[in-house]
Amino acid sequence: MDAYPNAINSVHKLSSKFDLYILSTAPWLNPSAWIDKINWVHKHFGKDENSIFYKRLIISHHKNLNNGDYLIDDRPNNGAKYFTGKWIHFGSSDFPNWDVVSEYLLNK
Repeated sequence: MDAYPNAINSVHKLSSKFDLYILSTAPWLNPSAWIDKINWVHKHFGKDENSIFYKRLIISHHKNLNNGDYLIDDRPNNGAKYFTGKWIHFGSSDFPNWDVVSEYLLNK
């Protein structure tokens, strides 16, 4: 998949202020999707020890079990809407795109 417009740049900006992880879900019955996730991260952010997401990819069907201040997710599924911190509903009227998300978070 292609990244959303301005997603990569926004993540780089956010990494200067936040300790970032990727929390994602992969289809249970499609094990190749799991490796596709890490390949996507390597393609867009690099795979060396200095990359933003080096060993920072969490694949879970229970996002609410992870800790953090913010979760950016486009769907309430897999525990996203029950996340302990603030769930930023990407694509919603409040957070329609990465420009709005990054502006909101950088002003925190």
